[in-house]
Amino acid sequence: MSTEEVMAPAANGGPHPVPLASHDDVAKDPTLFMDTLKSFHLSIGSKFTIPVISGKELNLHVLYVEVTRRGGYDKVVSEKKWREISTVFEFSPTTTSASYALRKHYLTLLHRYEMVYFFRHQASMPNLQTTEVPSSFQATGTIDAKFDCGYIVSVRLGNETLNGVLYHPSYPAPPPAAPPAPLTCTDIVPYNPPELSNRRTRTRRRRRSNDPDHPKINRSGYNFYFAEKHALLKVEHPNRERQFTRMIGDAWTALSLEEREVYQNIGLKDKERYQREMKEYREMKMGQS
Repeated sequence: MSTEEVMAPAANGGPHPVPLASHDDVAKDPTLFMDTLKSFHLSIGSKFTIPVISGKELNLHVLYVEVTRRGGYDKVVSEKKWREISTVFEFSPTTTSASYALRKHYLTLLHRYEMVYFFRHQASMPNLQTTEVPSSFQATGTIDAKFDCGYIVSVRLGNETLNGVLYHPSYPAPPPAAPPAPLTCTDIVPYNPPELSNRRTRTRRRRRSNDPDHPKINRSGYNFYFAEKHALLKVEHPNRERQFTRMIGDAWTALSLEEREVYQNIGLKDKERYQREMKEYREMKMGQS
């Protein structure tokens, strides 16, 4: 069968892909499925790459079959079947938020394909990346961590909490004679608001660093997640250590609210530990003076 995509006029005058095979055929034949999927993305001008989860390429054919077997993307979302589907892939126990990752990759790579091959839609493909936003809104947020080029933040918008990355404006370009220096974003570190750079502050910092009895400063929930994930990645991908920071940041952003709350609770407990130890430390210092 030829995989040259045929274009037909859509209802609004724009072209859309015509299926090259039946749903039953692509569901039974992984090779035919991949051929038609690649051809589909080529015809609509979208980027197509096979995602990697836990170091292994995601089997898009199995994902498509499991979702359409349950009635398609919208039905799986409404009936909350993503966790059930994730068990089919037998991901490593260290893989976090597998159901979210499957939903995201399906929406990006397979949802429009599903509309043509499973539902046989005859309308032009919608732009699934377009989202309406209100013209004005109020939001509050916190900085979870910072890195060379910006911040990892949590923003509360109404009843919804969003997580993402804010980048600083690009650094000034070097002089024309010098080659442009690449902008590297590495080394996520705990975020602490800048302190006043006076002599008293420097003296306090020096005393704290030289005092073995001073309590260890608390860490945020993200810092605990970072340490845990870094240790796992070091075992799974020993030759990609320079990419760990971005990989961990992406994984943190992909966590559900419930999964992120586990680490944030650890961070809160560590904060309580630090406050308790600081109180005891100050009392000890007052007793010595």
